[in-house]
Amino acid sequence: MEEFVFYNGKKLRKGYTTGSCATAAATAAALYLVKDQQHEDVQIKLPNESMLTIPIASLELKADSCVAFVEKDGGDDADATDGMLIGVEISRNDTPEIKIDGGEGVGRVTEVGLQIPVGEAAINPVPRKMIAESVRKVIGPEQGALVKVFAPKGVEIAQQTMNSRLGIIGGISILGTSGIVTPMSEEGWKQAISVELEMKKQQGYKKIILCPGNYGEDFAVKELKLKAEQIVSMSNFVGYVLKEVQRLAFEEVLMVGHLGKLIKVSAGIFSTHSKDADARTEILIANLALLGMPVPQLQEIQACNTTEAAGEIIERYGYEGVYQVIADKIKQRSQDLLKYRKPETRIEVVIFSSQRGYLASTQPLAQVMEEWQ
Repeated sequence: MEEFVFYNGKKLRKGYTTGSCATAAATAAALYLVKDQQHEDVQIKLPNESMLTIPIASLELKADSCVAFVEKDGGDDADATDGMLIGVEISRNDTPEIKIDGGEGVGRVTEVGLQIPVGEAAINPVPRKMIAESVRKVIGPEQGALVKVFAPKGVEIAQQTMNSRLGIIGGISILGTSGIVTPMSEEGWKQAISVELEMKKQQGYKKIILCPGNYGEDFAVKELKLKAEQIVSMSNFVGYVLKEVQRLAFEEVLMVGHLGKLIKVSAGIFSTHSKDADARTEILIANLALLGMPVPQLQEIQACNTTEAAGEIIERYGYEGVYQVIADKIKQRSQDLLKYRKPETRIEVVIFSSQRGYLASTQPLAQVMEEWQ
């Protein structure tokens, strides 16, 4: 396995997934239990057939089982699970079957639409396959094993993940499709959003509410009285998520977001992180200039560090109509992004300010609240 990847001009170290951690721990525990072999590290086979060596943090042989721990190493793509211990306890099974379950700190699936059935431990199919094949190689075809994957700090760490949004309760997920963490965290984040969208679709939702983050979600639920279960956080990946919504054939989208975030979309900026583009002030000035705001007042806007501060000047001089212009442009730009693909997706927009609350929408607000209840 190549240990490094170059991304955005930086040399970044790869890591391994929670699924690979569980596979390595299961392998080490099986080797000790069945063959009385203690290993400081083990080799596991990845889905692409390459081999990966993972160190074992600890091994303990008990009366009827063996427990092994691996410390998760996310490389230079450290997430909430980086550095946590993933444990596996293996005991013999009375049948030749290898049964895999989750213990302390591994979540349980509570909603339909994921790859794992409701009630099962949140151990995804690829890690399950990796664990089963690795343990089978150690114990042979005739014996069976009971494999329990657990994470002592899983409940605590799960609060920093998207698990609760996906209906995974009680701990972390054991994840990984390749076994390797490649340091491009945005890609993993996007995949998690796609999983959530696919789950909503399988649950029967035809309309979806997209918010850039917590501010948007709070406004949608507390001020617009919209259903939290219909909301998906798109973070800064507006363009990606809109294309995913179209791919999954959602019929309608309502985008609810703070002016400071969605104003970028009005200018065709669909990756809204400040590292990619921060043209909020310039966009605001351009639209205000088209509405006739004099240059001295535009210069006041230019001196503002936030759209909240600019809002005071806009209100003082009576140019609140700019918000409707921006909301309409957000909708138009979003529709233009999707117009060359099918199926068609109807898009509506609501923008707000932290200090001033509701600013504008592409439909009358009462209609938005009625249609999206």
